[in-house]
Amino acid sequence: MTPTSARVVWRPAEDAVAETNIERFAEWLRRIRDIDVAGYQAMWEWSVRDLEGFWGAVWEYLDFGTDADYDQVLTGEAMPGARWFTGARVNFAEYVLRPRSQEDTVAVVTVGETGDRSDLTWRELRRKVAALAKTMRDKGITSGDVVVSYMPNIAETIIACLATASLGAIWSGVGQDYVPRAAVDRFAQLQPKMLFAADGHHYNGKARDQRAAVAELRAQLPTLTHVIGVARLGHGIDDALEFEAATAGEATFEPVDTAFDHPLWVLFSSGTTGLPKGIVHGHGGMLIENVKLLTLNWDLRPTDRLTWYTSPSWVMWNFLVSALSRGGSVLCYDGAPHAEGPASLWRIVSDNAVTVFGTSPGFLAMSEDRGVRPSDEYDVSALRIMGSTGAPLPEKAFDYVAREVGDIPLFSMTGGTDIAGAFALGAPNVPVWAGELPVIGLGAAVESWSDDGEPRINQVGELVATRPMPNMPLCFWNDPDGSRYRAAYFETFPGVWRHGDWITITDRGSVVVHGRSDSTLNRNGVRMGSADIYAAVESMDEIAEALVIGAEEEDGGYWMPLFVTLNDGCVLDDGLVARVKTRIRDLVSPRHVPDQVLAVAGIPHTRTGKKLEVPIKRLIQGAPLEQVVDPSIVDEPRHIAAFQTIARERRARVRDRH
Repeated sequence: MTPTSARVVWRPAEDAVAETNIERFAEWLRRIRDIDVAGYQAMWEWSVRDLEGFWGAVWEYLDFGTDADYDQVLTGEAMPGARWFTGARVNFAEYVLRPRSQEDTVAVVTVGETGDRSDLTWRELRRKVAALAKTMRDKGITSGDVVVSYMPNIAETIIACLATASLGAIWSGVGQDYVPRAAVDRFAQLQPKMLFAADGHHYNGKARDQRAAVAELRAQLPTLTHVIGVARLGHGIDDALEFEAATAGEATFEPVDTAFDHPLWVLFSSGTTGLPKGIVHGHGGMLIENVKLLTLNWDLRPTDRLTWYTSPSWVMWNFLVSALSRGGSVLCYDGAPHAEGPASLWRIVSDNAVTVFGTSPGFLAMSEDRGVRPSDEYDVSALRIMGSTGAPLPEKAFDYVAREVGDIPLFSMTGGTDIAGAFALGAPNVPVWAGELPVIGLGAAVESWSDDGEPRINQVGELVATRPMPNMPLCFWNDPDGSRYRAAYFETFPGVWRHGDWITITDRGSVVVHGRSDSTLNRNGVRMGSADIYAAVESMDEIAEALVIGAEEEDGGYWMPLFVTLNDGCVLDDGLVARVKTRIRDLVSPRHVPDQVLAVAGIPHTRTGKKLEVPIKRLIQGAPLEQVVDPSIVDEPRHIAAFQTIARERRARVRDRH
């Protein structure tokens, strides 16, 4: 079976390609470095063959400085342990907030689901960051201290993040969709000195008062010395300095001179059991990877306005902050994606002339299933690029965007929290094939490996990175000997990063993501990723969403059920079950037809949209719920109960067989 249908759904126009940032970079390489890399594939091959040459060129081209500003680009290729740009001094906030010629243009737009909107100019953004940094410094916050945030996706959160970074302090944030216990599980590990907190937010038509949650959070973080509160609902936070007071007045912007590998922020894995892992990233690694990606792959320009539907709990929010480095504007949306119906986000994109819109496979599926036709219902003519991440993007999503949004590229992306960057994504000078990620990221030596470490083309294998990247984590929090870090990425193939995804790299250089390798379906020794089955089943008119697992049972058996949620008015009768199995047999594999097809009310996900395949598999195998998943990281915990019932009934039948 070929990885996808290999249908081109978008092709860049020749005249437009010449105006892209990546083509300008290629011309600069020819003119300044005498390096000829015509086309994306040639540029990628050079970028992973000559790491020092590529990243040194990026450093200069994106105006981080010259080669006189560092000792070496890369001191060695050991993974983990490679060190980048030794001797360099770079501050994330300083780079993002560099003075620009049009200080009175808008930098950050905040839109709430109640219709409220506020605009923050570059001049005001810089002033507020400088004033807040002074307030924090006066409160005793200094380089290396930890500052945490329990806030929604609003401009104030971006200001707080940049002020923290400017001081050399370490940032970590979650959105208010996290209950206090989930926030404490993350923040208590960090022993923070300062907390930013909002009194609440609006979501799905309701005002969510979070003052009690903030009080609980404060009570369980004994290391806090100061709290700064945002009155999002007008109440304020008791016994806290008001954000407006903390950002009042004028102050000189005085960013701390930090080393390239000075810790910038701690992001947390969406680990389903135990304490979430704190992944530490550095100032320089985040800047050079994010700015490279935003400039060359996303083709972001000073005229762009970017929004990504996200929350401060998810790495895509950090991309919003990084996107300011390109001099345009970002839009923060605080609310539900369907607050006023399935087209709510599309209306916001239209009303605010968004040019780059990032979302998820789930949102696109919902839009299509509910008959949303953005180009007919709204003016989306400003939109020129769309992005999606969080899960593999099925072919039908590409067709939906091409049909109902317009002739624009839809770039799926994979990478995530671990690297706060991308292993594979899109590029403005490469076609988009339905169901595929068009290119591997520049500087990312990504391959698809067999179990014995052999590279594969046009075959499924493990996603590995064979050479270091500057945005790989500095370390895990509270992992002094690095053992947890090594176990997470380097145990399977020593010295090589194993990411945990099944992928196919095609002979075109594109990538197909098949799902997590720890949830691989292994039927009679033939392995397959779950994404292939989802692509086949979720394109059926009757099926809203699906989840498939393969569970090894205690009697040596192997049970492979497919759970489905149905669209309104549909019933899972024998006829539909037969059609589902036939579709999988014909489009995926006759060896991976499920043993049973079962209807459920809903599929549980992490709050970042990943289906809980492994936790559901472990439930089916008999593990207790408390060892399988922390309900606080689940979008709809109520949906898990149905799987607990199915698990009990299945184990009883297995026992009865004996």
